[in-house]
Amino acid sequence: MGDGDVKRLSRLTAITTQLQAKSLVTATELAARFSVSVRTIYRDIRALESSGIPIYTEEGKGYRMAEGYRLPPIMFTENEANALVMVEQLVLHNKDSSLVKDYSDAIDKIKSSLNSESKAKVNLLSERTQFSQMKMQEKNSDNLSTLQCALTNFFLIDIGYTDEAGLLTQRRIEPFALLSTRNSWILVAWCRLRQDFRNFRLDRIQNLDLLSETFAPHEMTLEDYFCRYG
Repeated sequence: MGDGDVKRLSRLTAITTQLQAKSLVTATELAARFSVSVRTIYRDIRALESSGIPIYTEEGKGYRMAEGYRLPPIMFTENEANALVMVEQLVLHNKDSSLVKDYSDAIDKIKSSLNSESKAKVNLLSERTQFSQMKMQEKNSDNLSTLQCALTNFFLIDIGYTDEAGLLTQRRIEPFALLSTRNSWILVAWCRLRQDFRNFRLDRIQNLDLLSETFAPHEMTLEDYFCRYG
């Protein structure tokens, strides 16, 4: 197998990963990502289809994988595993305990997919890597995972929120975005009490209820929000 064949095989695998990771991918996006022509991507997609991978073309939009179709897990390279371990150290010192737990569970699953030699290496890296300036950082929230679920599924939430003056109010809000700051996570949400977008610090949320009721998604991007409210 020549270098060109190896590169193409690597690209086909990476394209498959992209199709599994995103609901829709365009040929232009893939061509830019892999530094090849759009025509090359067309050939790659045909090759994947010929191999039995169910890829659907949405005219004028892009490609998507058949719903529910999944390939076996792709093995991580040593450098990829090491990068995840470095990120793990940052997450372990995050101020939200729910994020720490979820990421720790996820990284354990990733480590379990490695062979013995790679597993020993990433565990050694975990033991020998530490961001000392965040070592003593205390957790001040436990709602990030719930808010992520509410944001992606458009669930309403009820919160008890303490403002800067120490006043506690009950709010029904529509989660829109999550922002990370030096001191805390910020939830951007449409507040039905104030009839406007508001920023809520997660460490000031006293109680939170995830409701089964959904809301209509807001038709703007985060960039649009910053332009309007920044």
